Amino acid sequence: MTRSILAALALSAATVMPASAFDISAMSEAEKAAFGDAVREFLMANPEVLIESINVLEERQQAQAAENDKLLVQTNAKDIFEDGYSWVGGNPEGDVTIVEFMDYRCTYCRKAYTEVEKLLEQDDNIRFVVKEFPILGEESELSGRFAVAVHQLAGDEAYKTIHDALIAFRGAVTLDSLSKLAESNGLDADAIVKRMNEEEVTAVLRANHQLAERMRISGTPAFVIGGELMRGYAPVDVMAKIVKDQRG
Repeated sequence: MTRSILAALALSAATVMPASAFDISAMSEAEKAAFGDAVREFLMANPEVLIESINVLEERQQAQAAENDKLLVQTNAKDIFEDGYSWVGGNPEGDVTIVEFMDYRCTYCRKAYTEVEKLLEQDDNIRFVVKEFPILGEESELSGRFAVAVHQLAGDEAYKTIHDALIAFRGAVTLDSLSKLAESNGLDADAIVKRMNEEEVTAVLRANHQLAERMRISGTPAFVIGGELMRGYAPVDVMAKIVKDQRG
């Protein structure tokens, strides 16, 4: 048996078999050196094997990450889907729930907004929940607090109006600009601004941040679609496919 064949078999054993089944520490120094030379010789002659091994490893890691994310969703299901304070849109009785962790100053959240709206228009059996998750600085924090305050004081319809307006807003976010936004939509700006700094609003944002931390969500947008966690932006057809899969 040639050194290359030996190296191939050894490499296969090292990457496929459990670590306990391949113990290089049991080799003598001379055997270790010979083994290393043989593996190097084999890989230089057959570099595609290394690429294949890396691809297999990445596939396994991705599969494991997906399983870990499903477990996170299951473990935190009540706080994700039924927190009692987040705005619920779409069809409140829908058979699949989509939850979005979002930030109004996030470019990809703005792109995702358009895709989600398309999806809800196409599919009237989706329940949609928004988690205010401001993480991009002071303007994000102000926007998130404003939206939550509007929801708490003026209800679901006003929240949806303000949510849409904040997504489209391109100016500097300040208390003054938010007050003007409230007034232009017939809302009590003074009451909303006052509410923004009260514990009722802070508690919502704190709970969302704590949930995101448990879910290992560090960026926006992030979606929970049924039992699946999707990190990042995706076009409407990708989200529709996940919804379909969730329905079985």
